[in-house]
Amino acid sequence: MRMRYSKVYIESFGYELAPNVVTSDDLEKRLEPLYEALHFQKGQLEVITGISERRFWDPGYKMSEGAIKAAQKSIEASGISPESIGMLIYGGVCRDNLEPATACAVSHGLGLGPETLICDVSNACLGVLNGMLQVANAIELGQIRAGLVTACESSREIIDTTIEQLLEAGDMDNFKKKIATLTGGSGAVAVLLTDESISSTGQGSHRLIGGLIRSAAEHYKLCRWGPDTGIPAGGLNVMETDSVAVLQNGVTLGIETFNDFRKELSLPDDKPDKIICHQVGATHQRTMLESIGIPKEKDFTTFEFLGNIGTVSLPITAAIASEREFLMPDDLVGFFGIGSGLNCIMLGIEW
Repeated sequence: MRMRYSKVYIESFGYELAPNVVTSDDLEKRLEPLYEALHFQKGQLEVITGISERRFWDPGYKMSEGAIKAAQKSIEASGISPESIGMLIYGGVCRDNLEPATACAVSHGLGLGPETLICDVSNACLGVLNGMLQVANAIELGQIRAGLVTACESSREIIDTTIEQLLEAGDMDNFKKKIATLTGGSGAVAVLLTDESISSTGQGSHRLIGGLIRSAAEHYKLCRWGPDTGIPAGGLNVMETDSVAVLQNGVTLGIETFNDFRKELSLPDDKPDKIICHQVGATHQRTMLESIGIPKEKDFTTFEFLGNIGTVSLPITAAIASEREFLMPDDLVGFFGIGSGLNCIMLGIEW
């Protein structure tokens, strides 16, 4: 699927970092009996993933709370009035309830009007990018002038459950299936998109050019989290990932998507100028960049200190990269997202 936009702008970002820093060493201390049984040396988790820290919310923290705080920051940064927001999408994997949509609590917290379309969108780590495309389509069609996409993710609960399962099983096969879960982080983000007519179209406003979507749904079993949705949720939550197969097939899908992305946007060989990718870990970053021929200097990462925050990872990384002036005016920026399923979305933005 191909998308082109003529009047859609990313107006602002907002984000909220979870307050509790948890190091890989902290997790390994809890896993010490397993490490002794498998004859692991301390430090393996960081060596394998490249992640030294991730963050946890306080116990019982509501996903809508984080999403509201991030959304308020994005609205304040934009100067757009809440009354102008015609669509609100919550794109997180983690939700407060099975129903109603977490977006309802977020809309209420922000004081949005009764005519605002509000809903949740779920597509593994691509939920925010999918939400951005839905908002962009509505803006391009003239249905709304501004729309907001939010997400909040929590890794505390699933990591706690995973550590219990690892200690109980005590074997290498189980560790291989669950090591990806230990990379998880927590945080919240919001992205505000506007029509050209109300965009500031200046410093801080970025034009969404278009993009491309590809899928490889035959690999839908490679990473699964369930059976329940929502964090916290009743019943057993299990997350298992075939990390090797996800990497191999994800890179293949990424190469195919990138080649079509370049053709769709008619990019010359030296473009994009910068990229922001989904934050999986060091091995995935290195393999993906080498496969599509993009030098590491064009990429900005946060996984080392924030871990993999699911749907929040790519947009929060873009927000931080912009704050630190890695992304500069007139850069052609690529947002490269990939999620379980497998699905891949690549977007082009004139920064």
